[in-house]
Amino acid sequence: MPSEHVDSVRSDDHIVDCHAHIIDPARFPFTGARGYQPRHDESGTREQFCAMLDRHGVGHAVLVQLSGYGTDNAALLDSMEAYPGRFKAIAVIAPDANDRTLESFAAAGVIGVRFNLVSYDPAALSRRDAPKLLQRLRSVGWFAQVYADDEQWPAAAAALKASGVQVLIDHFGVRDIARGTGDAGFQSVLALGREGNATVKLSSLFRVSRQRTDFSDLDPFVDELLSVFGVDRCIWGSDWPFINVPHRPRYADLIVPLSRWLPDTGDRTRVFVHNPKRLFGFTD
Repeated sequence: MPSEHVDSVRSDDHIVDCHAHIIDPARFPFTGARGYQPRHDESGTREQFCAMLDRHGVGHAVLVQLSGYGTDNAALLDSMEAYPGRFKAIAVIAPDANDRTLESFAAAGVIGVRFNLVSYDPAALSRRDAPKLLQRLRSVGWFAQVYADDEQWPAAAAALKASGVQVLIDHFGVRDIARGTGDAGFQSVLALGREGNATVKLSSLFRVSRQRTDFSDLDPFVDELLSVFGVDRCIWGSDWPFINVPHRPRYADLIVPLSRWLPDTGDRTRVFVHNPKRLFGFTD
């Protein structure tokens, strides 16, 4: 890890990056018309990602299915097989996926399913088959990870609460910070936090913030999230390889703001290390 970040966590621990994508169209072509299909210069292979993690002292990561891959999770499964124990994954599955598929995915290291209401399937939590799928996730102990627009959160939160499934909230639970912390969408995210069955990702700072350096415009949202979710239900993620944005950040810069939001080293270690290890089952 670069010297300016040595104090981010206790020296005997390694950060877990809880949100990143593997993008390797040369080996795993994009599958359909839905979702974002990255440009050629936005690829990020498993080897490139591991090199990035190693440079920054990051031990493990949670890989998230790219929307452009649809329900073809081959790139995630391949990465977990190539680097045993280093990765867990959040997949995208068809609502009628059979039990054998879920069992094989779980054995490989899949820990949940992503519902991308922004760029993949806006109706994923509102269709008739959604409650059944959420119940299946709950029965196998998986997470429902949700990426939603601000105006989508009230209905999404109601569906998630009714299901009782464990929830992972992407990217601070906010898309347009100009709406403020009092917006109905963000308040619905906070309500999920009060239920005690949700964890929020302090992830993709560069995508949510309107700033390119210290991301201080996120401070009011982080204050609310820490107040409601508590340190033990917050985790961090980079959103590597930083696609579909005008200015791609440096990986290291996405770690720095945690020192401002969590000035106590022990609290940072919980968010960077202990919380994701407890939630996702990393063993070293």
